[in-house]
Amino acid sequence: MDNYTSLLNFYRARGYQQRVGMGIRPALIVIDFSCGFTGSHGGFPGGDFTDELAQTRRLLDATRGRFPVILTTIAYDEPAREGGWWYTKVPWLERFRRPSTAIEIDQRLGQHDDDVLLVKPYPSSFHATDLDQRLRKAGVDTLLIAGCTTSVCVRATAVDAMQHGYRAIVVREAVGDLNPLLHEVHLHDLDARYADVAPVDEVLEHLATLSVRAS
Repeated sequence: MDNYTSLLNFYRARGYQQRVGMGIRPALIVIDFSCGFTGSHGGFPGGDFTDELAQTRRLLDATRGRFPVILTTIAYDEPAREGGWWYTKVPWLERFRRPSTAIEIDQRLGQHDDDVLLVKPYPSSFHATDLDQRLRKAGVDTLLIAGCTTSVCVRATAVDAMQHGYRAIVVREAVGDLNPLLHEVHLHDLDARYADVAPVDEVLEHLATLSVRAS
C-alpha cells in the first residue's frame, strides 16, 4: 500500500469527509492567479495553470454581477518587513515588490471594475486584510475558492474561512499546485477536515439555482 492510499484509508476509517454543503449567499475568491504565479511573468518553475485559469473563468462568468468576486494578489513595498518570517522562508517573494508585473492579475481572468482586488502579505487571504469584514457586510455564507497554490494559500484561506464561520468550498478543477502529489494530498486533507472539495460543474449547477445577490 502506498502512502497516499494509506492516507485515504486513514480518513475513511475514522468517519471524516462529512459535507458542509453550499449556502445561498456565496462569494468567489480567486487566490493569487497573478502573473508571478501563472507563468505570464516568467521564471516560475511549473507555474502553468492554463486549465485551472479556464475553469476559474467559468466560475467568474457565472458569478460576476450576481455575487461578490474577490481577486487576491501578493504585493509588498518592503517584503522583508511586511512578509515577516514567510519572506525569510521563501525569499523569491521579493518578485512581488511594487512596482512589478508579477503582482498584476493574469489577463485571462478578464478583471472587471466590480471585482475586489485584495492585496495580502501572507498565505491566508484573511490574515492582515479586511476580507472578513467585506464578506460579513455582504451577508456571505459560503466562500467558493479558486486559485493557487493548493498546498499553501488555497489551504490557508480555506482553513481560515472555516474558522471564521463560512462554508468553505474548494473548486477542484479551479485550484492548482506546482507539485501534483502536494495538490492531491492537500485537496484530500482539506476535504476530510476543513472544506468541501467540489467539482466545478456541481458548483455551477448550484449557482444557477440562486437568485439572491449578496451586496
